[in-house]
Amino acid sequence: MAKLMIEDLDIKGKKVIMRVDFNVPLKDGEVTNDIRIRRSLPSIEYIIQSGGKCILMSHCGRPKGEGKEPEFSLAPAARRLSKLLGKEVKMAPDCIGKDVTAMVEALSEGNLLMLENLRFHKGEKKNDDDFAKGLASLADLYVNDAFGTCHRLDASMVGVPKYLKAACGYLVAKEIEYFEKALKNPEKPFITILGGAKVSDKIMVIANLMNKVDALLICGSMAYTFLMAQGEPIGSSKLEEDRVEIAKALLKKAKEKGVKLLLPIDHVVADQFKEDARTRVVQTIPDGWMGLDIGTKTTDLYCEEVKKAKTVVWNGPAGVFEMKPFALGSRKIAETLAESTAVTIIGGGDTAAAVEQFGLDAQMNHISTGGGASLEYLEGKVLPGIAAISEKE
Repeated sequence: MAKLMIEDLDIKGKKVIMRVDFNVPLKDGEVTNDIRIRRSLPSIEYIIQSGGKCILMSHCGRPKGEGKEPEFSLAPAARRLSKLLGKEVKMAPDCIGKDVTAMVEALSEGNLLMLENLRFHKGEKKNDDDFAKGLASLADLYVNDAFGTCHRLDASMVGVPKYLKAACGYLVAKEIEYFEKALKNPEKPFITILGGAKVSDKIMVIANLMNKVDALLICGSMAYTFLMAQGEPIGSSKLEEDRVEIAKALLKKAKEKGVKLLLPIDHVVADQFKEDARTRVVQTIPDGWMGLDIGTKTTDLYCEEVKKAKTVVWNGPAGVFEMKPFALGSRKIAETLAESTAVTIIGGGDTAAAVEQFGLDAQMNHISTGGGASLEYLEGKVLPGIAAISEKE
C-alpha cells in the first residue's frame, strides 16, 4: 500500500507536528549553510497556507541528552527560517512540558512554533514511550519531512507516529519516489558509482545492487581494498585489511552475474596527506605514496560509462575533493552527470557536498538529504521512519 502524503491530511485548524532535519552547521550563533532548512520549505509553506498550526521539531548536533547545551540550540535555525519565510517563527524553551504546551495552545492558524533540540532529552535517542507521548500530545497530526534521520529508531521518528495519523512531507516523498524508481524500475543502462572511505560501509549496498545494475564503478579510498584483493600494489593508500576477502568475493560475484565492475586503472598519488604534498599520476602505486584521487585515464573511462547510462546513482566521492589537487576526478564525474540526460541521483553526505562545492547541484535530478539513510535504502532496507508513516486507506 502507498504511504499517506501531506496533501491527504485535513490540515485547516489542526496542530501539525512536523519532524524536520535542521541539523545544520552553526558558527557564532548563526547558520552557515541553510540547505536543509530550504528543502523543508515546501512542506512548511503547505501547512501554514492550509491554515494549519505548524509545530517543528528537530535535533542539532550531538548533545549529551542531559539538558540544554546552548551551542546546540535550534534558535539560530528558527531565525533563519523566519527570514526565509518572511514570517515570525516562535521559539519554544524546550520540546515538552507545560510552557511548551501553553505556547502550542496559543498558536493561531497559519503560524509556527519551533521546539528546542530533541536531543536535549535522553528519551529521543532511546525512543522512550513517555517522551514520544509528550511530543504527540502537542498535536493532532504528524508529518515526517526528515529523510536524513529516517534510518533512526528515535522517538520523533517512530514513537510519535504510534499516537497520531502520520504522513510524508514533500521532501521525504521525493526521496522515496527517486530511490524506489532506481531500485525497482530504473531506466537502463543503470550504473552506480560508489566511492568514499570504507568498503565496510558499502558491502551491503554492493551486494544488493549487484542484482539490479549494469555496471558498478568503484572509486575513493575503498577502491584500494579491491585493488589489494586483485593483488595490485597500493603503496601507503588507505586499506581495510579485514575486508580484502570480502572484496574478493564481491569481485567474483560480479563476474558470475555478468555485472561490469570497474576499478581505477590509474591514480593521483601523493607522498603525504596534505594539500601541498608532492603529487603524480601513476598506473602502479609505488611504495611510500598514497592514492588520493582517480587518475585521468580512469576519469575518462568512468565518464564514458556515465554518458551511456540512463539512470545513475552516485554515493561517495572519487577522491579527497576538499583538497584541490585531489578534486578533479569527482569534478569531472559531476560535470558529466550535469550534462547527462540520465536520471541522476546523488546519495547525500560527502557526495552532495562535492556537487554543491562544484556549483552543479541544480543540474542533478535529485540530491538526497540523507547520507546514512540513502545508504540503507540502497542496501534494500526498510527505513524505520518511513515504515512508521500511515498507509493510505
